[in-house]
Amino acid sequence: MKYMILLGDGMADEPLSQLREKTPLEYARTPNMDRVAAQGTLGRIDTIPQGLKAGSDVANLSVLGYDPCEYYTGRAPLEAASMGIPLAPDDVAFRCNLVHLSSGNEPVMLDSTADHISTGEGKEIISDLNCSLGSADFSFHPGISYRHLLVWKGGREELTTTPPHDITGREVGAFLPQGPDANEILVLMEQARDLLPTHLVNGQRRARGLKEANAIWLWGQGKTLRIPKLWDRFQVRGGMISAVDLLNGTAVYAGMEVLPVEGATGYTDTNYLGKAEKALAALAELDLVFVHVEAPDEMGHEGNIHGKIKAIEDFDEHVVGTALRGLDSLGNFRIAILSDHPTPIRIRTHSSEPSPFAVLSSLVGENQGRGKSFSEQAAMQAGTLITPGHHFLEILLQGWRHFVEQHSR
Repeated sequence: MKYMILLGDGMADEPLSQLREKTPLEYARTPNMDRVAAQGTLGRIDTIPQGLKAGSDVANLSVLGYDPCEYYTGRAPLEAASMGIPLAPDDVAFRCNLVHLSSGNEPVMLDSTADHISTGEGKEIISDLNCSLGSADFSFHPGISYRHLLVWKGGREELTTTPPHDITGREVGAFLPQGPDANEILVLMEQARDLLPTHLVNGQRRARGLKEANAIWLWGQGKTLRIPKLWDRFQVRGGMISAVDLLNGTAVYAGMEVLPVEGATGYTDTNYLGKAEKALAALAELDLVFVHVEAPDEMGHEGNIHGKIKAIEDFDEHVVGTALRGLDSLGNFRIAILSDHPTPIRIRTHSSEPSPFAVLSSLVGENQGRGKSFSEQAAMQAGTLITPGHHFLEILLQGWRHFVEQHSR
């Protein structure tokens, strides 16, 4: 049996007046996801446990079968694993965004991605910050685009931090890191804000009419985590295809193979087709491949309605459609389509409501065949809810026939 999980990050949303009270999923043309929903089994998955913040870190731990209440320590340690940054037991990793703030004494978060700064530009800035501000206690590590890391040796994780995409358009003062020894990283943030406006990269960006990366934002802190390997739990060999360190780092901890794809960017210009083709090729050797596409989530954070619709349609056509056309050649399969969490256009950040999923199996008796379309409303009407969501993978791998029979009565 071969398993494929195709996840459109943040696809789920709310009805919008601009779309005649439809959600982007309902408005978009998605014949391939609709086919999986109609022929397979449709429902909802609850990936965000009560008491934890809605985010791709928590949600995708759930999708991969790990209870976030037991295993989650923070977002940054997952990204550190992907970047090959070893963490000692007392090290605390922080996500370090390059952001664009307004000028003045009460700056506003104008862009939490610094205009989706290129990876090369981001690497140059972060490397220079490490030369200027790095020390025996603090080290900066370049990642992808605006997403980077700070490691604080012997640091404090008992701080309150806020994701920058949660405060777009708001004054940042009330959301700066707070708690024991927060002043140490506040000083770093202030020093970076003094240095970055004069950086060569920012001068070049100004000349091209692009937003500057004129500040860093530290958040998502945590220490290294310990989770059981996918093979030890299910005797399944897994692979991860994603453009973002968060998912690839989770895969490293889970003992999955990270499968790079040329042209995968984590944005709307990503290589959708290449991801699907890589997944099909990998399944010749592996048992399970997880394909993660970040673009719908990015469009939700931008509040870009038509960008999100286009990202969903590209995901459907190039990822889901390609996967469906290629799976028959691999023998028996179960393919799962889902959103990890909603990223509503209205609020431009994550929310914790359950998201739709659909599973199509090649085996007789493993499909309900009662779905209407792949959408939030249709999934709710189907009446099937997997909660807590970390049971999803175990059900998919080891109990799908029983699950379908149980929910078909």
